[in-house]
Amino acid sequence: MARLYDARGNLYAVITPEALRGLGVALPVSAADAAAQRHNWTAQAIAAICDWPPGTRPLGSKTHRCDGLLVGPFQAAAPCEMPAPGEMSAPSASYDVLIVNTDGTFAERSGNGLTIFAQSLTDAGRITGTEPFILNVHHDNTGSVSPVPTQVTPALLDGASGFWLNIGAPGFGAHALGATGDGVGTATFNTREVNRVERLAALNPAWHSSVFVRVGNPHCVTLVSQTSDLPGFEDLHEAELNAALTRIAFVAGASGNGDPCPGGINLQWAAQSSSNRITARVFERGEGPTASSGTSASAVASAAWLCGWVQAGLVEVVMPGGTAPLRLIERDGQLQQVQLFGAAQLKPEP
Repeated sequence: MARLYDARGNLYAVITPEALRGLGVALPVSAADAAAQRHNWTAQAIAAICDWPPGTRPLGSKTHRCDGLLVGPFQAAAPCEMPAPGEMSAPSASYDVLIVNTDGTFAERSGNGLTIFAQSLTDAGRITGTEPFILNVHHDNTGSVSPVPTQVTPALLDGASGFWLNIGAPGFGAHALGATGDGVGTATFNTREVNRVERLAALNPAWHSSVFVRVGNPHCVTLVSQTSDLPGFEDLHEAELNAALTRIAFVAGASGNGDPCPGGINLQWAAQSSSNRITARVFERGEGPTASSGTSASAVASAAWLCGWVQAGLVEVVMPGGTAPLRLIERDGQLQQVQLFGAAQLKPEP
């Protein structure tokens, strides 16, 4: 049935489509159809897999026992296309997956989620060796093509077994995310032009400079001059601030206001710790306060590069759940590629 994995304090449940249908969830056969018809099945799936069993929810814990649900693979390994000119090798296989937030919406990409899914494929014997493979994330979010592919390569880093995820080249600016409205202006941070999100600046005057980043999914990284201006992880759970951030981050509708992004946006706050180290906090669209997030770390590292805090090479992003190693690859003054390393462990059931 569903298995729970941990990646830097980010917990996801993983279940195959067949197992989910065995629970009575009307999941379509293909990942594309499942994404298009999410309103018919995601609420039931989250309730069945992510809700706490009656009487087991610890005092002070989050509403759900995990940060989301990974559904896949939808097929056996399939051959991939030949590599593009200049690529080292061709991916050996591809798999379709859905990343379901606990509010029933989809994420276009999750670094920790894909790390966990890659580990689950390895544990199931579907992935062996060190050849790269592709994970295709299907979704129904406007403003982003579906599926979103991520190349994954098994690797060792400092003796730890995990995976390098090729996040690709980030897109910067309000236009990359479709951020609109009178609540988005301009600001200057470290001599670089960035954005000002009025809803964030109204919550804390120190939150006046933000960088919009798309790394497969949309992010708003708010840059602060000192770590004391970062929100505490506990603060993000405080009712008044949590509600205000939910209105900013979540998809327009019952919870979110769609300002600055109708499709919602992941929020981060970042402060420079050293020449290649950034400290960050995360509030995810569709989930809320999160101990760590791989795509958030990728967005933070990209924003840190844009504002001149870090140079290309190895960068570390420190979050409450752990530290994410990233590689930034620059060419001709442009950030060409972001690579994220992650590892995951199966979490024993109580």
